[in-house]
Amino acid sequence: MHPHDQTIFALSSGRLPSAIAIVRVSGPKAGAALRLLAGKMPAARLATRALLRDARGEPIDDAVVLWFPAPASATGEDVAELHIHGSHAVAAKLFAVLSSLPDMRPAEPGEFTRRAFENGKIDLTEAEGLDDLIHADTDRQRRQALRQLKGLLGDKARSWREQIIEASALIEAGIDFADEGDVPGELMAPALTRIAQLLTEIEAILLTRGRGERLRDGLTVVIAGPPNAGKSTLMNLLARREVAIVSPHAGTTRDVIEVQLDLDGYPVTVIDTAGIRESDDPVEQEGVRRARDRAAEADLVLWLSEDDRTVIERRGDAPVWLIRNKIDLRSDDHAGEASTANTDSRTFSISARNGEGVAELLDALVDFARDYFGTSETGLITRERQRKLLEETSAALRRSMALADHGEELAAEELRIAALSLGRLLGRVDVEDLLDVIFREFCIGK
Repeated sequence: MHPHDQTIFALSSGRLPSAIAIVRVSGPKAGAALRLLAGKMPAARLATRALLRDARGEPIDDAVVLWFPAPASATGEDVAELHIHGSHAVAAKLFAVLSSLPDMRPAEPGEFTRRAFENGKIDLTEAEGLDDLIHADTDRQRRQALRQLKGLLGDKARSWREQIIEASALIEAGIDFADEGDVPGELMAPALTRIAQLLTEIEAILLTRGRGERLRDGLTVVIAGPPNAGKSTLMNLLARREVAIVSPHAGTTRDVIEVQLDLDGYPVTVIDTAGIRESDDPVEQEGVRRARDRAAEADLVLWLSEDDRTVIERRGDAPVWLIRNKIDLRSDDHAGEASTANTDSRTFSISARNGEGVAELLDALVDFARDYFGTSETGLITRERQRKLLEETSAALRRSMALADHGEELAAEELRIAALSLGRLLGRVDVEDLLDVIFREFCIGK
């Protein structure tokens, strides 16, 4: 039997132990499994209390069961849900019983969602939205993923594809009636008008470059600077917990340490790096190399120093803010003495030890994140795959308009390419090689 024809099961709720655990079963044998366990088939879509038993009649658990016959289910297949008490022992016994049934096996990561996609319950953009929703760390990410899951991009793409097919039909009808005098011209004109409108709409979306993708991936802020400047102390202060070792000895941080922050709903990854200096220690040399690499890839660098005469090392195109630390140890404030020519004119004086000035730094980080992400609430594109396929669609539409005067067949072929790109965006054509990559990112049970 093909793996897709087998019945699958998995824990679809949180980690055990828990008050309640939900085990989902999907496939052609889901009904038989439910009848065996519960002793009878409950009414469809009605929560029913049942004493679950194994094949020998031994009790497993007092549970609540639900039955969703195909095609009116999450996966489009017969689906059973077993709401059991969330102990390891109960779940292990239930899994053992399910595994003993013929043509029944544990689900792979993302297999429930993949079956929903293959059975036409969702398109590929909605599946990607579900994956983003599962991995959302902030409220803004949650809202964006939920809009994608509800078909924000998918509905648009389906509408665009239908209009392209209609325009193509007009052009091809003109080809069929080429002997009818002015008929081809009468059909080409409305087709070109429709193509131009579509091109304007798609390119307007492409102009919001990277906003949705940025919100999905988050902002990266690197804390860099010389050894013993207070980088790890600032890291712990921003994270509000001890994530980095703080020591008065220079060179304590040897590797890159990352922490995820939610700044006013914006996802921010803060990275603490090794102190940048010359060293004969090969381990410290590797730490410095990694620190420089991460600073070059960052979206913002916070250069910490307790010395106003510090030399700021800048790599990459990211803005650099000078953070004068340890102001609580200074007898006077020299905030205006150091040059800020290499720091994008942003300078802050703080004490990472007692928190002085950190609130102002956090406010500035929120403002930076707001500018960086832009109006991502309206972003349709959340992944590079989506952007590339829309760019291919736009290019094909533009070529179709340019070729209209050189032959209807050439214009119609470019429209076919544009429709194919949108079909790949939705996952309806020529995406088999992508499916394993996309769905393996899901957790088991989804």
